[in-house]
Amino acid sequence: MNEQNLVSLLRDVRACRLCEEYLEHGVRPVLQAHSKARILIAGQAPGRRVHDLGVPFDDPSGDRLREWMGVSRDTFYDATKIAILPMGFCYPGTGKSGDLPPRPECADAWREALLERLTNVKLTLVIGQYAIGWHLEQPKKSLTDTVHAWKEYRPPLIPLPHPSPRNNIWLKKNPWFAIEVLPYLRRRVGKLLS
Repeated sequence: MNEQNLVSLLRDVRACRLCEEYLEHGVRPVLQAHSKARILIAGQAPGRRVHDLGVPFDDPSGDRLREWMGVSRDTFYDATKIAILPMGFCYPGTGKSGDLPPRPECADAWREALLERLTNVKLTLVIGQYAIGWHLEQPKKSLTDTVHAWKEYRPPLIPLPHPSPRNNIWLKKNPWFAIEVLPYLRRRVGKLLS
């Protein structure tokens, strides 16, 4: 029953046109979900390449995220294992310093209903400031502070910086992330998927 409800809801989400007038590249909701998924990736919004291909995290950010998680592409794209629900389902376009923020219509219209149907999720990877703002009741004053306090949010949540190559400087300035967070993340993901 839950899966059928989710299938119907996903069909509605993929047909959504709520913010069409604001999307210069058109509407193309990109997400994956199944009621059996044990891990949820709560990201920001698809980038241009993901928008063109229609596959979530099929870009250098996804390569890095899969490396952080210690999973193969096949595992990552198995919706019965991993759900991927960005805060905005469509590519929002480009601004002065990178992609625009996710459109708020997606979260307002769909997020709670989708999450209610993902009853087997045991771990949510909360990626970037917009997802952190929505999923964490008490984020710290900055993304860095929130990620540094990751132990406060586990086991159900792990806040993460965006895996984009644009964050290479952040990763170099914060070596504790690779030393402390990633080993725990890989162990937790491996346990949930075994």
